[in-house]
Amino acid sequence: MSGAQEAPPAARDTVGANSGGVAVERLRSLVSRIERLEEERKALGSDIRDIYTEAKSGGFDVKVLRALIAERRKEPAEVEEAADLLDTYRRALG
Repeated sequence: MSGAQEAPPAARDTVGANSGGVAVERLRSLVSRIERLEEERKALGSDIRDIYTEAKSGGFDVKVLRALIAERRKEPAEVEEAADLLDTYRRALG
């Protein structure tokens, strides 16, 4: 085997405007969508930082707030298991 791979069917151009077997318009569309979403993610990250700043100025502990939010993303059973394990470790250390 030579190691060269053929482009997947979705990447091949069947209508004409291609470059080296790549569907140029499809590629442009995908790249454009990814770039747009990256910009949205950047804006959301900025908004989230602003909210944490607001929380800090309101007297909230941001580190604890982040931990709370991370915990809320988890399944209840996973949270309970982690709490039980933490309790076990605490008891073991005295």
